[in-house]
Amino acid sequence: MFHSARAILFYDGFREKSHYCVARYLEENYVKKGLLEAKWVDLLDHYRDLRHTSQYSVESFATKEEAENALETAKKFLERMKKLLDEKERK
Repeated sequence: MFHSARAILFYDGFREKSHYCVARYLEENYVKKGLLEAKWVDLLDHYRDLRHTSQYSVESFATKEEAENALETAKKFLERMKKLLDEKERK
C-alpha cells in the first residue's frame, strides 16, 4: 500500500520515505480536493499503525484472517491508486 501511494507522490514530482508523510500528502492534495475518498488514507494509516506495532512490539500477533484481510485491502488500495494515476494522466 505504501509503495502504491508513493507512486502518486512520484508522479507529482515529490519523493518521500515516511509512511506518515505519504498519508498526509494524499490527504492534503487529494482528499481535501475531492479527488480521493478519505477511507483510503484512513486505511493506509490503520495498516501503518499495525505494521509499526508488529515490528516493534513483542506482544503483537496477526491471525490468518487478519493477514488475509490485509492482503485483500492492499489489492483494493493498489487498484484505487492505479485508478487515481489513470485519472491524472487523462487530464
